[in-house]
Amino acid sequence: MSAVNKAVLAYSGGLDTSVILKWLQDTYQCEVVTFTADLGQGEELEPARAKALKFGIKPEHIFIDDLREEFVRDFVFPMFRANTIYEGEYLLGTSIARPLIAKRQIEIARTTGADAVSHGATGKGNDQVRFELGYYALEPNIKVIAPWREWDLLSREKLLAYAEKHGIPIEMKHKQGGSPYSMDANLLHISFEGRHLEDPAAEAEESMWRWTVSPEAAPDAAEYLDLAFEHGDLVSINGKKMAPHELLATLNQIGGKHGIGRLDLVENRYVGMKSRGCYETPGGTILLRAHRAIESVTLDREVAHLKDDLMPRYASLIYTGYWWSPERRALQALIDHTQQTVNGWVRLKLYKGNVIVVSRDSKSDSLFDPTIATFEDDAGAYDQKDAAGFIKLNALRMRIAENARRKRT
Repeated sequence: MSAVNKAVLAYSGGLDTSVILKWLQDTYQCEVVTFTADLGQGEELEPARAKALKFGIKPEHIFIDDLREEFVRDFVFPMFRANTIYEGEYLLGTSIARPLIAKRQIEIARTTGADAVSHGATGKGNDQVRFELGYYALEPNIKVIAPWREWDLLSREKLLAYAEKHGIPIEMKHKQGGSPYSMDANLLHISFEGRHLEDPAAEAEESMWRWTVSPEAAPDAAEYLDLAFEHGDLVSINGKKMAPHELLATLNQIGGKHGIGRLDLVENRYVGMKSRGCYETPGGTILLRAHRAIESVTLDREVAHLKDDLMPRYASLIYTGYWWSPERRALQALIDHTQQTVNGWVRLKLYKGNVIVVSRDSKSDSLFDPTIATFEDDAGAYDQKDAAGFIKLNALRMRIAENARRKRT
């Protein structure tokens, strides 16, 4: 075990990271700096400061940072410019938060002179990869401490025993059997894993969901939304301009009310196993639908198809922790270039779990030409005879192949 002078811990203040804090002090005999990120998870974060102080952390070494605006502006919005979905369904709410947390941890390590960083991700999950690829990409020689890969506290009972032995406060829910699900929340989503969900044949309990009502319980009247975009990013809702994090929070509230954004998914984890999770992403679901709608009238056909071809690769890079990689940056440059003309508005109808596009337009950048697309007399704007040559040229290789086949037989 190499010597560590000072370590920056990604610290939530919960049972696991509180145990890690004490374990770092005892095992590595090092000074600990705590970092708690506000990504819009909707929880009170100040108790984390009190817990850190209880463990002897210096006040100047306790960081509780509001990263909501940076999160949406510099991570969520760039991801949505690509219409990013992993394995056909997942909107990557957990994945996209990890590179920002890693970035801020490294910044704090530099500020405080720390020579190590630490996280609470287990050796079974994807987050260990996402955090550590971020650390090494931004600070190649940083020491990384992953307690779940080092200690023998590999069960909830051992964690509780360690906590009791060292005077670590244990919330009543842990004493009585623990929170029913492992949850992760930020402004983009909330996820649920574990316990009841470890049986993929079992339906998720209705009481589990936090942000959304069931579609059956959603209002009987539809609600209309007008979303405006500039360079591929949402800028206003119903004519009201807001900061990025406020826009996403507003969409979450509206979408949740209409039962939008629930997902029950068995995903393929990076470490090789299949894992079931349930997700609520109401704002992201609305945003994705609206963004594709405005692109439908502003993007060239082949550019749109190229984006669709590249999107699964881009999604995989985010899922597997390569946000800071040169290939993700290169793809982002291409994606952002395509968004220069993605300007305009989209009208949506929200109704009982559904997001329905009812209209869209761009005054300055629309490629939709009604004089050409019309079913009525187009006054010569399009010569239908041109289609014959186009079809024959595209059929030529297939005609040649079929004639050759007939000669062989």
